[in-house]
Amino acid sequence: MQIFHAIVLGIVEGITEFLPISSTGHLTIVESLLGYKTDSPAITAFTAVVQIGAIAAAVWYFRSDILRVATAWVAGVMSPLKRRNTDYRMGWYVIIGTVPVAVVGLLFKHAIESSLRGLTVVALGLILWSFVLLWADKKATEQRQEVSLRWQDALFIGMMQCVSLIPGVSRSGATIAAGLLRGIDRVTATRMSFFLGIPALLAAGTLQAFTQVKNISEHVGWGSMIVGIVAAYVVGYLSIAWLIRFVSHHDFTVFVWYRIGLGLLILLLVAGGVMG
Repeated sequence: MQIFHAIVLGIVEGITEFLPISSTGHLTIVESLLGYKTDSPAITAFTAVVQIGAIAAAVWYFRSDILRVATAWVAGVMSPLKRRNTDYRMGWYVIIGTVPVAVVGLLFKHAIESSLRGLTVVALGLILWSFVLLWADKKATEQRQEVSLRWQDALFIGMMQCVSLIPGVSRSGATIAAGLLRGIDRVTATRMSFFLGIPALLAAGTLQAFTQVKNISEHVGWGSMIVGIVAAYVVGYLSIAWLIRFVSHHDFTVFVWYRIGLGLLILLLVAGGVMG
């Protein structure tokens, strides 16, 4: 893979990973435009591994929160007297919310990496999930904050995260929509989306990095891989900062219309033979 292509794809990953518009879907589109076979093991591996850069940005951005939650969780595990801490419960919520996507991801790994990587699937995912996001946005009461979260919320959001394994749906779009449907405010739902995404995507990227070493070495190149990760990290950090500010004052309508428009455009291009 050319260094320039790796930079472009890293930037795309950084911009789209945390916005409710599907990073995998956008990477699939751009990879196709650049002439890559999107369902090849090497490109599938690149798509998963480059996410490590965006996730590293999330870890660094929320480092104080992560350290506080991790410390409280360990303290609560060691001592029953410290289990009333909100941060202790958040640690369990992240674990509970991560289990469903880990199980489903492993069970359907082959389909996710092959048959579901087509542009038509991406387009349909973008369009159809837009209506779910719009419905959740309009139905949102936003009456609950982080302190009111329960394990049932984490499980529901985690189960919805499984739907994001379909390219085009968007992991953040699925988890944020789930949070809104549970009456959680937008900022808390977005933060929860970040927290659940860190272990899930880090595990997926690390697994691909170790299992696809040969494909990455021979068909991508570790130089290009690393450049893509760095680009995703830098742009991802800026994207997180922007999104946190955005959701404090806006709903997700703009993302809904963008998703629908992009999905329809892809379908037209595929039908016309411009993209395949």
